[in-house]
Amino acid sequence: MPWIAAAQELKTKPAQHSVKELLSIGIQADILMCRSERNISREMKQKIAAFCNVEERAVIGATTMPSIYEVPLGFAQEGVDELILKYLRKEAPEANLTEWKALVHRVHNPKDEVHIAIVGKYVEYEDSYKSLKEALTHGAIAQNLKLKVTWIEAEGLESKTPEDRSYESQLEGFDGILVPGGFGKRGIEGMLNAIRYAREKNVPYFGICLGMQTACIEFARNVCGLRDANSSEFDLATPHRIIYKLRELTGVEEMGGTMRLGAWACNLQPDSLAARAYGVTEISERHRHRYEFNREYEALLTGAGLRLSGTTPDSTYVEIVELPGHPFFLGCQFHPEFKSKPLEPHPIFREFITASYKNRQARLTFETGDASMLTKALSS
Repeated sequence: MPWIAAAQELKTKPAQHSVKELLSIGIQADILMCRSERNISREMKQKIAAFCNVEERAVIGATTMPSIYEVPLGFAQEGVDELILKYLRKEAPEANLTEWKALVHRVHNPKDEVHIAIVGKYVEYEDSYKSLKEALTHGAIAQNLKLKVTWIEAEGLESKTPEDRSYESQLEGFDGILVPGGFGKRGIEGMLNAIRYAREKNVPYFGICLGMQTACIEFARNVCGLRDANSSEFDLATPHRIIYKLRELTGVEEMGGTMRLGAWACNLQPDSLAARAYGVTEISERHRHRYEFNREYEALLTGAGLRLSGTTPDSTYVEIVELPGHPFFLGCQFHPEFKSKPLEPHPIFREFITASYKNRQARLTFETGDASMLTKALSS
């Protein structure tokens, strides 16, 4: 229902014509969800009901809300759930939205904020990472925090020379750094710089899919001394294929059906960061990729401190890598964002946000302490 600013009113004609077109092909609506930017008056609902042959209470105002998490409460207030149950002739107990109301309260009344940098190659199209941002939001809401995200184009972090560390200025001040999935070599060197910064500066790091693979490459290069380490996806001639194509798909170039897709089981080492987050040692997560960690380099990387904390039950594929002693450094080959829910944030996202907030508190305390000492010194 469009709002006509010149007339200062909502127009019902588009809705009426839409329903008329549906009727012409034999579809009779039971409930009309009227999308609008303004509240719909009772008079307008009566008018729509009369012209569209539905009950007045079946004309629902789908009004724009301050937060998407308020939408279910708005629909409940309009009685959508009761109507659906009535038309389906289903009995159900009275709705209990206590938990959801508490969630919305936390959304609008956070105790603090947490600032996450997402270093990716599709950041100009934020919807490319929609599920990722929502999963981060779920983790923040669970801690009563407001999520602030800064999108950083990976190519903008690339170094002109091996000694160039100018990218560090773009990464300062963030509470946590996340590198998401993606395909192709564009921006990889920038991702590696972001991971190196997080590892060396003890900033919580979370790598997903490509973010795990680049974490392994960065560790091989800068900790194990394999300067030419890479993935065969980015450099077929690399002498150190830390990441390479799935064994059974070698020689296959097409994507889609040739990828490792769907839910795969994973076993976690009992005392790992991942196991502490999940609370169990056997999990199942969703995948979408074609390249894997090359276990020929397992001894070298684990000997230098990297931990392979999650593998498939047959130990063929590495699913999770961690860096013990770091506040939070975890990379996973799967996509945990696909299983996160507002009232059930994914365990890894929850723990990443928790670690990032702890980092924020420690950093601000240190900065405040330095400022206090400087003020005291100047006054004396």
